[in-house]
Amino acid sequence: MAAVVFKSLGLQQKALGYSRLQLVSACQCCTKVSCPSAEGKDTDGSTCHQHQQKRASDLSVSSKRLGFEKSDNKTYLWARYNEMKRLVCDLLPPGVCNLLNPASIYANNEISLQDIEIYGFDYDYTLAQYSSSLHTMIFNTAREILIEQYKYPQDIRSYEYIPSFAIRGLHYDVQKSLLMKIDAFHYVQSGTAYRGLTPLPDEEVIEMYGGTQHIPLYQMSDFYGKGPSIKQFMDIFSLPEMTLLASVNDYFITHNIEFDQGHLYKDVTDAIKDVHVKGLMYEWIEKDMEKYILHGDETYAVLNRLVNNGKKLFLITNSPYSFVDKGMKFMVGRNWRDLFDVIIIQAEKPSFFTDRLKPFRRLNENGSLHWDKISTLEKGQIYRQGNLFDFLHMTGWRGSKVLYFGDHLYSDLADLMLRHGWRTGAIVPELHTEIRIVNTEQYLHTLTWLQALTGLLERMQVHQDAESQTILLEWMKERHELRSVTKNLFNPQFGSIFRTYHNPTYFSRRLCRFSDLYMASISCLLNYDLQFTFYPRRTPLQHEAPLWMDQLCTGCMKTPFLEEMVHIR
Repeated sequence: MAAVVFKSLGLQQKALGYSRLQLVSACQCCTKVSCPSAEGKDTDGSTCHQHQQKRASDLSVSSKRLGFEKSDNKTYLWARYNEMKRLVCDLLPPGVCNLLNPASIYANNEISLQDIEIYGFDYDYTLAQYSSSLHTMIFNTAREILIEQYKYPQDIRSYEYIPSFAIRGLHYDVQKSLLMKIDAFHYVQSGTAYRGLTPLPDEEVIEMYGGTQHIPLYQMSDFYGKGPSIKQFMDIFSLPEMTLLASVNDYFITHNIEFDQGHLYKDVTDAIKDVHVKGLMYEWIEKDMEKYILHGDETYAVLNRLVNNGKKLFLITNSPYSFVDKGMKFMVGRNWRDLFDVIIIQAEKPSFFTDRLKPFRRLNENGSLHWDKISTLEKGQIYRQGNLFDFLHMTGWRGSKVLYFGDHLYSDLADLMLRHGWRTGAIVPELHTEIRIVNTEQYLHTLTWLQALTGLLERMQVHQDAESQTILLEWMKERHELRSVTKNLFNPQFGSIFRTYHNPTYFSRRLCRFSDLYMASISCLLNYDLQFTFYPRRTPLQHEAPLWMDQLCTGCMKTPFLEEMVHIR
């Protein structure tokens, strides 16, 4: 998310010391608009270029103008620090927030809706969005199953669901009872490893993993996030599961009760599974759809618009027919089936995408199963199970003319993109909250100064004397505090689902790999013409970053401190 903010502002190089004047000049040069010179007059592009060269030169000799020599390292370092802080303050004028729109669609890959002829959908958390009160019900019911059926201690009832505790995409080490956030490079983010409801010190985590915070690939996951000892929680429904795991662990740890960690994990996951398999969750939703189902009118608007524009629609869900039927009638109307060319329920994804053996079965109006062989998939009929290979054979819907939406990166999207070449859209409801936070003035100012301070630390570390090192340690402490602030704005325990302090999360990397588009809900489609082409933004690679603004502005700016960076080696 930070990259998006900086890209929107044109701030990639601000951490290297650009002033607000340089930012305005650069942007205006790119658009052939004149910029104010040092004398306050408008100048043409060539004079602007000269002005930028002068500004870079002024920065390089700023220490002498302030009346000290570079040999006085303490004064020099703090002067550079204060100059950088002033530049950052100038960089972000009041009212610069609200750059990102939570109703936007974000592209990982170039895709034109003009090429899409067939739209496919998952049901839960795709066509149907649920309120957070559903998670409380799942947590409480699974907790009761542990007590009543698995004979766990009655005092576990004292633990209530904590909506703000966990985030999606976390990993759980079964043998260590450790819930943690892992980045795209398989490292545990500092301060985000929890045993029970208490964070473990980083030193203890490093000791537990043999002197490193790196988790080997073979331990972490198979293709679907289910490793031999470490599991990943990618489902939105897994939020109450993670909180229940942490709560039960916390009870045994705080009461000094020995327990088998593997059995505890299995008992909790089985209790959560019972809530779904026994249909308890379906019953709650069916009884009070007003309470649990959100944005039903938007779902109707999306589907109706697609059909009116000649698109074919299909539904592939793991949920049972009666549940889907009642939910769709609530959101879309009694004739919802007329909108879809193919409807498949209880598909058993992700095996639906890989298994060639399970046949399709047709259901009648009452939900009773027919055993006749299915050779065609007819509009308005309901089909159960089956497999994608038969689906492709009977429909001929192949390749990039198909766009399928789902919320689970593994179960819904991974196979379709990597094995079958469909286009995929990830539904990420958390985007609403994350973008709201990114748009706040506190986040933007904190992040901008954090980036600038990091760049300053990188450049000034060449000063090795004791006094300079003391200053650098002070800056490192401030950097750590700034990183904690940005993390806590999203979630005090685990931060953003998309980033660790600076790296993409394991979840974020999978999101980029398995989805062409991602958005907060399918209603975001209403904001775009069906001929619209999504273009992913070209962001700088690390070796491109120092010159990125120069490339964008065709040489109208000189990068401050670039001369220093040449001599880093």
